[in-house]
Amino acid sequence: MPQPTFAITPPPTLWLTGLSGAGKTSIALALEQQLRAEGRAVFVLDGDVLRQGLNRDLGFAPGDRRENIRRTAEVARLMNQAGVLVIAALISPYREDRSMAGEIIGAAQFIEVHVSTPVEVCEARDPKGLYARARTGELPQFTGVSAPYEAPLTPALSLDTGLLSLDEAVALLRRRLAR
Repeated sequence: MPQPTFAITPPPTLWLTGLSGAGKTSIALALEQQLRAEGRAVFVLDGDVLRQGLNRDLGFAPGDRRENIRRTAEVARLMNQAGVLVIAALISPYREDRSMAGEIIGAAQFIEVHVSTPVEVCEARDPKGLYARARTGELPQFTGVSAPYEAPLTPALSLDTGLLSLDEAVALLRRRLAR
């Protein structure tokens, strides 16, 4: 089967940003599965997984969050240069840090995608029980509750998983990749 082509060479990094519970990882894994089935070299850099290994020494203070993004962007850049499409799924709450990631990866390869699901929807899902713990003060500096989230001003794409199904969100990402 011929390799799917994308308008961007080397392959890009899709940078999925949004609140906890917005659907970033679900979208990333579903897209990865589809692209792998087509023979495409693709890899998901998930914020939770990275914090268990590469970034386990980092906390959630703004400086640590910035370093988390920097390290992830450096890995994404290297993977793009090796011909791998990267889907980075991280809260990445600060515009300045996402801008830095775009500079590291390269403007032509960095595609910022805002998983714009409202906090009320994310909190109702609360798949890890984090919002409840943050509301009681058990989790300080929790994005969307006790720490800020700065939504992208001009994302390449915005996906509200409160309105879109997983399949619809993935289809919109695929269309964006085909440009």
